Amino acid sequence: MIKEKRKILGYTQQKMADLLNISLRQYVRIDTEEDLPRRDILKVLIDILNLSNEEIGQYIRSITKGKK
Repeated sequence: MIKEKRKILGYTQQKMADLLNISLRQYVRIDTEEDLPRRDILKVLIDILNLSNEEIGQYIRSITKGKK
């Protein structure tokens, strides 16, 4: 879902990494839903992608679902 929103806005993974002030590798893990970003990064990501509360919940659930 993050990847789709990013593509709609026309941002590359590198552009997102730059906007979030993180490495490209770290952003790719967010984009592919391998890792949940730190809270401060998540807040900026929400602002950049204009994510709704529902989308945020869906994103977090998709990442944490298999990590129990």
